[in-house]
Amino acid sequence: MRTDYASDAGMFLVDTIIGLYTLIVMLRFLFGLTGADHLNPISQAVLKLSNPPLKRLRRIVPSLPGIDTAAVVLLLILEMCRIASINLLSGHSPAIVGLVLLSVGELLKLAIYIIIFSIFVRAMLSWFSSTGYTPVLRLMHTFTEPMLNTFRRLLPVTGGLDFSPIALFIVFMVVLKIVVQPLLDFGRAML
Repeated sequence: MRTDYASDAGMFLVDTIIGLYTLIVMLRFLFGLTGADHLNPISQAVLKLSNPPLKRLRRIVPSLPGIDTAAVVLLLILEMCRIASINLLSGHSPAIVGLVLLSVGELLKLAIYIIIFSIFVRAMLSWFSSTGYTPVLRLMHTFTEPMLNTFRRLLPVTGGLDFSPIALFIVFMVVLKIVVQPLLDFGRAML
């Protein structure tokens, strides 16, 4: 289906603005889940930017131990709004079941991509050992270390070489292909 220029610009703006805010809320959720340094300046910026709607949602949404359920609800709302807006601007009215499934799949994909990107950046930065410990490095360390430690315990000791980032990358790529992609395909088919 062909769209006009205004719809195309609208889809770009909706995708970009809601997508960036979804990224911020997802970072907050993942930082909380992994116990990342909440005093880090980057974490503080994420907390301040995502706090206004979460304060309101926490009054309504009950919390679970260790999981920020208000952030999960906000992520679902944001992603459903993004997908629905793009579909409406392209002249298609989405079905709610497809919208929910596609939103869950897209959020899982985003979470996995954030983790993979963080581990990749951390691994690359470890090759260039610097004397300073910047806020970005400290945040990357506190964010990725719980996941990497899990894999370090499972892998044999290899005399100074750490294969946990590779193992984690492989596991997450398999999850993307076996769990997330079928969910996305099913959601698109139901949309």
